[in-house]
Amino acid sequence: MQYQTESWSSYLPTRRSNNNSGEPLERIQRMASGNAVVIFSRSTCCMCHAMKRLFCGMGVNPTVYELDEDPRGEDLEKALMRLLGNSSAVPVVFVGGKLVGAMDRVMASHINGSLVPLLKEAGALWL
Repeated sequence: MQYQTESWSSYLPTRRSNNNSGEPLERIQRMASGNAVVIFSRSTCCMCHAMKRLFCGMGVNPTVYELDEDPRGEDLEKALMRLLGNSSAVPVVFVGGKLVGAMDRVMASHINGSLVPLLKEAGALWL
């Protein structure tokens, strides 16, 4: 797993604008499209840990963003909640820059067999 903690500062704005409504979603999109598999997580969340173990067990090396270690993680978490339309914002998985979803959607995709082809298409899995 690749943990992205040192690069948070590269996403901090150099100037504040009065309209920040789209900024967290834009930042999420930039972060999600940077690697084949991206997991937005909290370091103390057991479901997040299970999600990371699932991908590692499949031989996938996800990039993990721990929102509780980001100075603006709360804004990102709220944006993820809006994106998902529910109260649980983490874990959230993007594959190939596209939203797969939270734990329930990822597990359903894994069980029905649609997750592996998605991972292969994104270049995260070769076999």
